[in-house]
Amino acid sequence: MRKGLIQATDSFERIVHWCLAVSCLILCFSGLGIMFHSLNFLGEPFGGLKSLKYIHNFTALFFILSLFFSVRMWWKEAGIFVFPEDLDWIKSAGGYLWHVDKVPEVGKYNPGQKMFFLVVALGGAAMVLSGLIMLFPLSIPAALVRLMYLIHAAGFVAIFAFFFIHLYLGTVGSPGSLPAMTTGWVTRAWLKKQHPKWLKEMEEHGTLVVYGEEKSSSHGH
Repeated sequence: MRKGLIQATDSFERIVHWCLAVSCLILCFSGLGIMFHSLNFLGEPFGGLKSLKYIHNFTALFFILSLFFSVRMWWKEAGIFVFPEDLDWIKSAGGYLWHVDKVPEVGKYNPGQKMFFLVVALGGAAMVLSGLIMLFPLSIPAALVRLMYLIHAAGFVAIFAFFFIHLYLGTVGSPGSLPAMTTGWVTRAWLKKQHPKWLKEMEEHGTLVVYGEEKSSSHGH
C-alpha cells in the first residue's frame, strides 16, 4: 500500500458492512427459492427446500446482528439528512445522472448513500419484525400474519433494488470507491472529489489518518 492514502473506514466498519451485505444476499436468494416454486431448485445443492428454510432462518440471525451494529454505528452520520446541503446535492443528483460543473459539497455520506442506508435500516427492521411474526405467529390474528407476508415481500423488493444501485455506484459509477470497503484506504483525490466537506472536517479536527504518517499534517489548519 502506497504512502499518502487516507483511511476512510476501520476494520470493524468493514466487517459489519460485509456481514450485512453477504447475509442480505443469502436471505434474498434463499427467500426467492422458498417463495417461488420455479426457484425451488436454489435449495437443491443444500438438500432441498427444508434445508433452504434452515439456511434462511439461520442467516437471519447474522443479518439481525449486523443490522444492529450498522444502525448503532452509522445512524448519526448516514441516517439524518442535513439541509440545505443535502437538498442541493439531490437537485443535482450528485452529478451522476447529468453533467454538473460543481457538485454541492457533502460530508462523510452523500444523500444517495443516506437513502440506501435508511432503506436497509428501516426496511431491514420491517423484514426482521415481519419474519419473526411469520415464523412464530402464536396467537396473532391471521389477517395480521398475512399482512406480514406482504411487508416481507415489499421489504425484499426495496432492499434488493437499492442493493444493485449501491453496487453500481460503489464500483463502476464512482471509480475509486471500492477500496473504502476493501482495504479501508482511499486516495486524497477521490476523497476531495466525492466527500470534500468530510476531508476538510478531518483536517480541521486533526482526525485525518494518512498511511505512512503518524498523524495528519493538516492538524490546526
